[in-house]
Amino acid sequence: MNSWEVPMNFLEEGGLAERFLHIEREQIVRLNSLSFLDPVQYVYNPLDYAWEPHQDYVRKYCHSRKEVLFLGMNPGPFGMAQTGVPFGAVQLVRDWLQISGQVFRPACEHPKRPIRGLECPHTEHWCNKLRVSL
Repeated sequence: MNSWEVPMNFLEEGGLAERFLHIEREQIVRLNSLSFLDPVQYVYNPLDYAWEPHQDYVRKYCHSRKEVLFLGMNPGPFGMAQTGVPFGAVQLVRDWLQISGQVFRPACEHPKRPIRGLECPHTEHWCNKLRVSL
């Protein structure tokens, strides 16, 4: 087995999406236990407050092996921070991927970066490039 292959037992017991979501929930609990010192004042965890659209995305699109996996570490203010979907510009997530779900607000929200979820009118600039390439 290559290091990028999914072990067969991962695909069993409730399906890939449910296993993936279970692992994510465990990681969210661990991440939420972290505390930060000044100057950090705002920490957004979109997998916590935007869990509903995130799990909708995972259940729709994470059900088989994939050849490509996009990883991101810093959700943009008008992408995953709003939608809970990796590389998820609001318009693409809502209208093209047909993702839905309630998005709550982080416990401590930056006044210049409000969370409006799938109703956010702004978009990440890179999304225009992605739309053209699709």
